[in-house]
Amino acid sequence: MRTLSRKRANRSSLMRNLATSLLLYESMETTLAKAKEVKSFVDSLLPRAKSGDLNAVRYLNSVLFDKNAVDKVLKELNPRYADRASGFVKIYKTGNRLGDNASTARVELVDKKVFVEEIKKPAPKTTKKSDKTLKSTDVVEDADAVDKKSKSKTKKLIS
Repeated sequence: MRTLSRKRANRSSLMRNLATSLLLYESMETTLAKAKEVKSFVDSLLPRAKSGDLNAVRYLNSVLFDKNAVDKVLKELNPRYADRASGFVKIYKTGNRLGDNASTARVELVDKKVFVEEIKKPAPKTTKKSDKTLKSTDVVEDADAVDKKSKSKTKKLIS
C-alpha cells in the first residue's frame, strides 16, 4: 500500500474523496500513484455493495462522503455491473504534468455512460407561400421578374 506522503487519516480521507468523485462523475484525472490506489479501493468497494441490503448501504454511507454517490452505486452501477465480478476501473496514462512533471492518469469506470448529441434532421421545406415566414430583411422577387432579368442580361452579353 502506498503512503502517498500522507498520514493514515489524511490518506484515508483522500481515498474516500477520490472514490466518491470517481463514482459520481465516472471519470477523473489524477496522478498515477493515486489512480492505482483508487482503482484497488473502488474495485474492493463495488462487490461489497452488490447485494444492496442494509449492511451494504450502511457500509457505503460510512465510506463515501456523498449520499448521491451511494444512491448512484445502488441504483445505476449495481445493475450495470451485475454480470461483472471484478475489473470495474480502467487507468489510462496521460503523460506528465507541466508544473512538477508528475505522471498523470485518467481513471474511468468500465462501461461508463457516454452522452451523445442526437443529430436533428432539418424539417422538410414547404413550397406554399402561406407556410413561409418572411423576415423584414428578406427580399422577395417574383419568379417571372427574375426570369426576365436573366433573359435581358443574356441578350446584352450576346450583342
